[in-house]
Amino acid sequence: MSAPRSIRDLHAAAALTVALLATAAVLAPQALAQAYPSKPIRIVQNYTPGGPTDAVARLMAQKLSDAVGQPVTVENKPSANGVIGTQDVIRSKPDGYSLLFSTSGHTSVPRALLTDKLPFDPFKELTSIILLTMSPQMIVATPSLGVKNIPELVKLAKANPGKYSYATPGPGGPNHLGIEMLKNMAGFDMLHVPYKGGAQAALDVVAGRVHLMLASAGTFLPQVKAGKLVAIAMTGNKRSPTVPDLPNVVEQGYPEYEVYTWYGMFGPPGLPRDITLKLNGIFNNALKMPDSIKHLDSQGTDPAGGTPEDLAKMMRSEYERWRKVIVDAKIVIEQ
Repeated sequence: MSAPRSIRDLHAAAALTVALLATAAVLAPQALAQAYPSKPIRIVQNYTPGGPTDAVARLMAQKLSDAVGQPVTVENKPSANGVIGTQDVIRSKPDGYSLLFSTSGHTSVPRALLTDKLPFDPFKELTSIILLTMSPQMIVATPSLGVKNIPELVKLAKANPGKYSYATPGPGGPNHLGIEMLKNMAGFDMLHVPYKGGAQAALDVVAGRVHLMLASAGTFLPQVKAGKLVAIAMTGNKRSPTVPDLPNVVEQGYPEYEVYTWYGMFGPPGLPRDITLKLNGIFNNALKMPDSIKHLDSQGTDPAGGTPEDLAKMMRSEYERWRKVIVDAKIVIEQ
């Protein structure tokens, strides 16, 4: 005996509803990515306006705006270890309208330095979108030090333990840890002089009050060209196109030495995969544009790109490397 027509109709309607819901579940993320963005986007970055970092952030904001047809603003929220800006994005809605432009100095390094004292976990509370650029650093010396390369620096420092000093924008950053890594590899001693910012530190190296500093090539190139500072090495594993005639530390006898500042784009935790991949594609395309390459070169940094997983992998490897330097140098920072 067949079921009453009304019951058969109910079963058919129920089956249709299930099928529609299943189809919607498949299509919803695609529709979300296609509709995104429908309003302005903000990019939070943890540095003050001006300088190489801010310049890269604003270039990426403009390229994103051009690609999606929506305004994209950069909000500068400087703070120690990037806490204020990073937590702002972590607490934001995971819809792609709040992004974080951050660096190794505000993700992997403070996590390695402060471990559980850092009030956020970059590995668990940020969605990796793309590794934007890799910026080799430059080691410079005041002309009065009388050294032109790493072997001369090591020889002088070993002959005068603790007599000479190096400046940093503050303790615990790549500028600090990069010199500590070199000290450990080469076996010399040099006094660390931390400042409250990079500008005053650089001025004192130019004036000869401090003898050495590590920072981005974009920071130092004008003073090097003017003869106010001596560039003694780059810190990448290959020659920098910005200063192709300057040997890196690897070439000068330390094959394990490598220091980069990288810039990456992140979202809050739970950022939908489709939006993450849409943003990743936009930024990958932007990094290949000739005007982007030229602009980045002027800031002393190189385009990177790749998948979201490439950025996550970079963060983890940087954490492990810097954690070893911190432990070996017995560096402790109070938070």
